[in-house]
Amino acid sequence: MYLDVCMKEEIKQNKVEALAKKLLVAGDSTRLKILCIIFDNKKVCVSEIAKKLDMGVAIVSHHLQSLAKAGFLESNREGKQICYSLLKSRFNTDLKNFICRNKLNKIN
Repeated sequence: MYLDVCMKEEIKQNKVEALAKKLLVAGDSTRLKILCIIFDNKKVCVSEIAKKLDMGVAIVSHHLQSLAKAGFLESNREGKQICYSLLKSRFNTDLKNFICRNKLNKIN
């Protein structure tokens, strides 16, 4: 019985830590802006995001890679371009709803 309780607490702790890491990645203001662009466009290439944010392609690419590694995005090569789209998950859907509800998707 005690072992079961400890295991459940450990699982809860692991889930909390994983959630905290995802929120830390998404909590960056530049990454939130990038997510908003992707929410509005479904799939966007690195150069398009860089242009919309008036930022360099290298820094935008770095942020996109961080979002992809954290499980927010997937990338696809289209010719010479790398394009990103939102991965389907309950967390991503909830984040999108939260951001859109709070009008954070109006970056201009």
